[in-house]
Amino acid sequence: MGITMTLSEIAEMIRSGVASSHFTDSLKFDCGDAGVLVIADRTVSLEDQDTDVTLKMTAENVEKLIKGKLNPMTAVMTGKIKLSGNPAIAMKLKELL
Repeated sequence: MGITMTLSEIAEMIRSGVASSHFTDSLKFDCGDAGVLVIADRTVSLEDQDTDVTLKMTAENVEKLIKGKLNPMTAVMTGKIKLSGNPAIAMKLKELL
C-alpha cells in the first residue's frame, strides 16, 4: 500500500479542524524527503520551521494517523513515530484529528 495522499492534501484535510481547535502549541510531522507538515498558530503549512515537538514518520503513516488507522502510542512504541521535543504536546494531537 503506497502513499495515496500528498502532504498538501493531508494539510487541506486537517486545515479546518486545526483552525477551529484550541491547540496553541506547534507541532511538525517530518517526513524526510517527502517534506514537512507544520501545525502552528492554528494554521497548517508545508514550510519548515522550529516547533515545540517534531514527529519523524513516513508520509504514509501521517495519512494513517490522520485517518485514525494508526494508534499514536503504539506507533511510538513500535518505532513508526520518532518523537523529539515536548511529548505532552504530541498527546494533544488527538484534539486536532
